[in-house]
Amino acid sequence: MKVRPCRPLHPAVTTTPNAQARSPAPGALLAAVFVTFALSACGGSSNSSEDDRRAALAQGQQTFRFDTFGDEALWTDTLRMHEVIAGAVDPVTALSVGLKVDLDALPAAVRTAIGDGSIDLGSPATTVALIKLDAVVGIKGSVDTVNGSDQLSRVGITCALCHSTVDDSFAPGIGRRLDGWPNRDLDPGAIIALSPALDAATKAVYSSWGKGRFDPRFNVDGLSQPVLIPPAYGLEGIHRITYTGDGEDLAYWNRYVAVVEMGGQGSFVEPRLNLDIRNGSEDLVSAKLSALQAYQLSLAPPAPPAGSFDAAAAARGKSLFDGRAGCASCHSGPLLTDANERLHPPADSVAEPETPSYAARSATREYRSTPLRGAWQHPPYFHNGAAATLEDAVRLYDTRLGLQLGDAEIADLVEYLKSL
Repeated sequence: MKVRPCRPLHPAVTTTPNAQARSPAPGALLAAVFVTFALSACGGSSNSSEDDRRAALAQGQQTFRFDTFGDEALWTDTLRMHEVIAGAVDPVTALSVGLKVDLDALPAAVRTAIGDGSIDLGSPATTVALIKLDAVVGIKGSVDTVNGSDQLSRVGITCALCHSTVDDSFAPGIGRRLDGWPNRDLDPGAIIALSPALDAATKAVYSSWGKGRFDPRFNVDGLSQPVLIPPAYGLEGIHRITYTGDGEDLAYWNRYVAVVEMGGQGSFVEPRLNLDIRNGSEDLVSAKLSALQAYQLSLAPPAPPAGSFDAAAAARGKSLFDGRAGCASCHSGPLLTDANERLHPPADSVAEPETPSYAARSATREYRSTPLRGAWQHPPYFHNGAAATLEDAVRLYDTRLGLQLGDAEIADLVEYLKSL
């Protein structure tokens, strides 16, 4: 097995905002003291396992949102993105390429200033100020004050860059975090192409990918076939969590992303791809994978908005899904996927053939059946975006598999998919 140097990399996965703490009533305080005393007298708290779980989730959330795994070595030392941000990326530009701003990280005075226009959203200095506040989702920076001026000295990325968005509750691109939701507004290739360290040909490849897409294999094999940024929610109970089912658990792909895509300090070994990639001499990845996985597995798929589908049509669609349309032969069980039992050859995917085949570049050379919970939230569909809408996806299946569904049946299937 040989150690393969990587080309310059590209970035890699709904929480409720913290409620303001309220003082408990005196009676509640007395009850809590009594319970604590009683439990300690019996030799320990019965909630210790729950406390451990909550601590792991909190640690995993912190890792997901703010940990770079030491990838500043790539984004700062190699790609020099701190120079690009400080010199050319104002908030308007940042929002235009899909970067998001966490409303809860903004002090009240900053929110007011953005609202009344007294903050200059056309200045890169404002972006640096937002990074200093940890307000740019998925971007972690070190900001030093030199002669009274803030200067961005180092910058890295986190999992949240691609696998979080915001609810736009303040303004487009500014709102409360929605962890696990794929950022289909993000243009990772366009961001990377700003690096002064890349040659024109490489910049052209990155610039060709478009919003919501990236190629996690490009820096390994030199081919370019970007896939859609997938959701990082709804993965509990699913062992094959990537489009091609490469690993047996989420930690496998998190390690791949952290090391191979983000440029974090650690190692990734995959004999099936003849990969042995080691960044730096210190492992800043392995110890964080367990809690990170626990947090991601806690992210449930979002329920469809009230009134967003026709319930009667959805019920008819479910009968078709389970019956004549044959969807449940692959999208089976409560998880709506057979990924835990089998993978499928590329010929089974209605999004193939494609050149180059994404599956052929993976460790399994196959595809998993995509879980469908929350499908309403993340168009387009299939790994390569072959279907722009749920109706397009159903019609593609109908055409390729010769199902001979009528327009009314297709409409019913769509309503069912919107209900999941």
